Amino acid sequence: MAKAEYKKWQEPDNLIKLQGWARDGLTNEQIAKKIGVRRETISVWCSKYPNIANALKKGKEVIDYEIENSLISTMKKHKVKTTTYKMVKKDDLVLKAERTKFMNMFKLDHPDATKEQILIATAENVAVYERIPMTETVTEVDPNVSSMIFWLKNRKPDVYRDQTFKKLNEANARKAIAEANISEKQLKALEEADNPDNRTVIVDDISKLKELKDHENSTDKQGD
Repeated sequence: MAKAEYKKWQEPDNLIKLQGWARDGLTNEQIAKKIGVRRETISVWCSKYPNIANALKKGKEVIDYEIENSLISTMKKHKVKTTTYKMVKKDDLVLKAERTKFMNMFKLDHPDATKEQILIATAENVAVYERIPMTETVTEVDPNVSSMIFWLKNRKPDVYRDQTFKKLNEANARKAIAEANISEKQLKALEEADNPDNRTVIVDDISKLKELKDHENSTDKQGD
């Protein structure tokens, strides 16, 4: 049945239907269930038939933009309308008409379906109760600070990056500079200490001073 149905789902009206399901946020698995095929079949169709793949892709792009617009709307002061509904059972004649219409459409889309499959699909897709709006409330909502932070950090990371990490980086840089300066001073002090010309010698008589100089001269000659 799936092999024959791919042609039908490349027709313009059905491509629009696929795009609409994707726009409504349905996954490929949910769309496959609506069509009556396996999810793997949808994947095969998308790889083989560009029309089907593009229809699903365009629909999903639309929902992405809608989510982005919703995020933007939460960053501004806005009003939210809340409607309270009451579940009411449909009139028997209305329910029967809806079921008959659905079964006829399902038979056209699934000519090989059994009576049991048709009844199951009808029960799953035709609701017995309907929602009746009762009351409506309008509430003014302040901007969502979390949404604003999320947006600014992603749109302007250099300006609105986390100040904690910025301060930590600055502190680490100052520490590294200070340690480098200390190391340089210590190295210079060691070099000066090893230089014989910088030694300070205290002697208490001339004979000892002469003896010290003779010793240094003999040491220098041996080094040469």
